Amino acid sequence: MSHSTSDKILTTLSTLGPIGKLPAPGTMGSIVAAAVGVWINLQFGLVTLVIATVIVVAIGFPMANAHYRVTGQKDAGEVIIDEVGGQWLAMLPIPVAPAMTKEYLIWVVVAFALFRLFDIWKPGPIRQAERLQPYATGVMADDIIAGALAGAVIMISTPLFGITAY
Repeated sequence: MSHSTSDKILTTLSTLGPIGKLPAPGTMGSIVAAAVGVWINLQFGLVTLVIATVIVVAIGFPMANAHYRVTGQKDAGEVIIDEVGGQWLAMLPIPVAPAMTKEYLIWVVVAFALFRLFDIWKPGPIRQAERLQPYATGVMADDIIAGALAGAVIMISTPLFGITAY
């Protein structure tokens, strides 16, 4: 069966090229997403990271659908565009840092760990979201909710530690 060029491109983008083929692709995708998110945030600011997150989440749905059309695999582990959107959502509430400080990096690691915890554990609403149909809805929704929950924990935690900015 022949697939459109756009489906092939979207499929490649959904896996972040070779990164989705690595062992533990969800974790590897989240690591790459965190690193790129830090770079976007420090180079261009939080508003740019917000815009990038919205774009990734929006294009993640057609990417996941294209991957399914090309491969026939539902919720393939190699599709990691959902990890990018979820990881960036988890990072949005980190207090703004003008530079890569130790404190900022600690919160990035916390955001990474919380996102991966929620994405792997899939408590309540995350598990339900994963079952949503059509295919791409569940693929994207569980990571969006995992990222939002991780971000909520960070939003609640930072004031408890007396942190508002660095």
